[in-house]
Amino acid sequence: MRRRERERFDELFEEVLSGLPEGIHRLIEEVPLVLEDRPSRELLRELGIDEDELLCGLHTGTPLTERSVERPDQSDVIQLFREGIIDMAGGWEEGVDDDGTAFGGEERICEEIRITVLHEIGHHFGLDEDDLDRLGYA
Repeated sequence: MRRRERERFDELFEEVLSGLPEGIHRLIEEVPLVLEDRPSRELLRELGIDEDELLCGLHTGTPLTERSVERPDQSDVIQLFREGIIDMAGGWEEGVDDDGTAFGGEERICEEIRITVLHEIGHHFGLDEDDLDRLGYA
């Protein structure tokens, strides 16, 4: 990813974060968000994901619902992957596909950033993919 694209994405990221409710900001203070261009090959291999699959984000750690005094806490972190989010949104440029569905552009990238942040915070609280899908954050 080129420096200008990274800077553009990071500006959008900050814009999206500033629009999230205060409660989400308190959670982000507890669980750091780390921006990366893409997941490493090692991470994809560890997760059993093909290199051509999109990965927008990843929560690493122990969900709050699984913590106990007998199980030591693992450091929680949420990784967001710029390239996966941009690809999921349809790219930087707006367009319309053959069936008339709009894709791409900064507005869709912002929405994908928002969904990804809320999705990964949901994992921190113990929600699984089905729960997140029902909430509209899959």
